[in-house]
Amino acid sequence: MQDLESQLGELGFAGDDMVVPFQVDALDVRGRTVQLGGLLDTILERHNYPEAVARLLSEVIVLTTLIGTSLKFEGKFTVQTKSDGAVDLLVADFSTPDALRGYARFNQEALEAAVAAGKAEPQDLLGAGVLAFTIDQGKYMQPYQGIVQLDGRSLEEIAMAYFRQSEQIPTAVRLGVAKLIDRDDDGNTRERWRAGGLVAQFLPEEAGRMRQPDLHGGDGDDGEPSHGMDDSWNEARAMVETIDLDEMTDPEIGAERLLFRLFHERGVRVYPAQPVYDRCSCSRERIMDVLKGFTAEEIDESTEDGKISVTCEFCSTLYEYTPQEVRDAVKGQ
Repeated sequence: MQDLESQLGELGFAGDDMVVPFQVDALDVRGRTVQLGGLLDTILERHNYPEAVARLLSEVIVLTTLIGTSLKFEGKFTVQTKSDGAVDLLVADFSTPDALRGYARFNQEALEAAVAAGKAEPQDLLGAGVLAFTIDQGKYMQPYQGIVQLDGRSLEEIAMAYFRQSEQIPTAVRLGVAKLIDRDDDGNTRERWRAGGLVAQFLPEEAGRMRQPDLHGGDGDDGEPSHGMDDSWNEARAMVETIDLDEMTDPEIGAERLLFRLFHERGVRVYPAQPVYDRCSCSRERIMDVLKGFTAEEIDESTEDGKISVTCEFCSTLYEYTPQEVRDAVKGQ
């Protein structure tokens, strides 16, 4: 097995918007890490999100990227929150092989009130609700959905709870977001967003080694977990927990240097990086498929200045149709 330094001589550094898969054989750990730069900026700039909302959406986008790029089939992976907080909807989806998009919905007044009250932490802005992970393999397969409660924990903790409850795979997750301020070539001040993350999973050949401590039984359960974690996983998890925000977002560190810092003593192997792109799955045809379900009354109500206008919430692309186009499409079904 080549060491990381030898591999980098052949593969080079991945850079931004590239997911780097890795494996640590000595610890039976596999995972993926990423730093998002220009892609993230593009997604956030379309909607000019307030900083608190941008940070939340960035975490969801990173999480979606890390999990979505692990799909081994053609399909779509979606992470979505629905809650009663000031930010009541966050959604990001990854369509194989490399298309990513994201969107956030929030109540401006509630957001401003939360920030003014000093309650702008992610768990405060999300409130109570659910986080859903959905895997869609196409129209001939039943979608799979896992749901975790939003209960005041961070998105990192909620993601780990999902893997524990739904996948039963010991998993460590780290997410980080940073807003950088620098100057462009003309000397003008500008803001740039960066985000990064890492997912590591314990996947030994012996399934019994993956056993985790029993879940707490709730109120009245004063007992200790009946068994502990595997030593290899304890070591790997402890290493992942040492990652700080700067390491996940600093372009001078990058994915490979971070992996080397974490696992070089154990021998870490990296694989060719996988690019991700800001690509929306909307199209004129797909929007028309939705409009085909309109009644005659709904078509009339949606018509303004002689046309029906629909703007994609994700990419802000505007689609325009004449009422007659929609009526003809309805008749042609």
